[in-house]
Amino acid sequence: MSYGQGQGPHGRPPKYVPPTRAMPQPFQPELQRPQPPIDPYRAPGRDRRQPPPRGPVPPQQGFGGPTPPPRRARRARKIVLTALVVIVALLAGLWIYLETSLTRVDALTDYEGRPAAASGTNWLIVGSDSREGLTAEDEERLSTGDAKGQRTDTIMLLHLPDNDVRPTLVSLLRDSLVDIPGKGKNKLNAAYAFGGPQLLAKTVELNTKLRIDHYMEIGFGGFADVVDAVGGVEMCLDAPIDDPLAGINLPAGCQELDGKNALGYVRTRKGPRADLDRVIRQRAFIGALTKKATSAGTLANPFRLFPLLGSAPDAITVDDDTHLHNLPPVAFAMGGASDGNLITTTIPMGGSQNVKGVGSAILWDKVKSQKLFEALKNDTEVPDEVIVGAG
Repeated sequence: MSYGQGQGPHGRPPKYVPPTRAMPQPFQPELQRPQPPIDPYRAPGRDRRQPPPRGPVPPQQGFGGPTPPPRRARRARKIVLTALVVIVALLAGLWIYLETSLTRVDALTDYEGRPAAASGTNWLIVGSDSREGLTAEDEERLSTGDAKGQRTDTIMLLHLPDNDVRPTLVSLLRDSLVDIPGKGKNKLNAAYAFGGPQLLAKTVELNTKLRIDHYMEIGFGGFADVVDAVGGVEMCLDAPIDDPLAGINLPAGCQELDGKNALGYVRTRKGPRADLDRVIRQRAFIGALTKKATSAGTLANPFRLFPLLGSAPDAITVDDDTHLHNLPPVAFAMGGASDGNLITTTIPMGGSQNVKGVGSAILWDKVKSQKLFEALKNDTEVPDEVIVGAG
C-alpha cells in the first residue's frame, strides 16, 4: 500500500518528531571580497581614489639615527665613488709617469763565476761626477768644473736583509786597490772609468763575493735639484769647511744646506782623514735627505711633493730590472741612519800601497772585510769589530 505525498497512514500527515540533538549543518564558507594591496603612502581610512599627499616623506629611524631618503643616499654614494675613482686614477697615472720616466742602464749581467744569490737584497749605489746634461751655467753654479769623462765620487753597498736584522750601508773607498776584470789591479773607481756601471758592478761582485741585485746612480745636477725640492737639509758641522774647489764656505754649527752647498758638502775632501771623513759625511747627508724626503711634512705638502717627484727621475739611473716599487725600501732604510736603525761603516782598511801606474791605493783588511761580507751574505748582525768610521 502506498501513501500520497505528505501523508501518513490513514490519510493523516506524519507526526512531527522534534530532534533530540542539534543536527550538523553543512559548512558554508563566507564569501569575502578581495582586498586591495596596502599603500604605505596613504594613511588608514583615506579615500583610496584620492592621490597620495605631496611633500617630503618623514625620515625613517635607523640604528645611527635618521636615515636619509633613498634618493639622497644614492647621490651621496655616487659622489664618494666618483671621488675614489678620480683619486685612484691620479695615483695610477702618477705611478706610470714615474715608472716610465726612470733612466735605465744595462748594469747587471750574468757571467761565468758570478756569485750566487744569497739572503737579502744588495744595492750598489754610485755617485757619479759626470757633467753630462749640465749647462755651462750649471757647472759654474754648482762648482763642478768641466772635467770630461765619467768617474765616481761615491761607491756604497746597501744590504737589505730578509729578516729583522738591521740594514747595513758600507762605503767602498774609491781608492781601494782591487782586481778589475781584464784590467788587472787598479783603484776601484777606475772600473767605472774603464767600463761604466757594468764593469764596476762586476768588479764589486768579484771582490766582495756578493751578488748585486740592483744598481742606482745619482748625478750631480739631479742630486742638487732633489735637495732644493725638499726645501734643503739641515746638517750640523763640528768645524767650518772652506773649500773653493767644491764651492763651499760653511761655518761650524747646525745649518740648512741648499742644493749647491749640499753638493759641495758631500764632494769635499777637506778634513784630517780626507776620503774617510768624506764618506762619513756622505752617509750622514744621504740619511738625512732620504728621511726628510719620506717624512709626513714632505709627502703631505704638494709644494714639496710634486717638485720632488718631478726631479727624482732626472736624479737617478737604475738597472734594467729595477722598478718603482723597489725604491721605497731603499729610501726608508737610508732614512734610518739617524735613528740607529741602519748600520753604517767603511770597508775595513789594512793600510796603503804605492802601485806603479796607479799611485797610492788603499788595501782592504782581508780578515775583517771577509767577516763583514759573510755577515751580509748570511743576513746576520755585522760584528762590532769590523765597523769602521760609523760616526
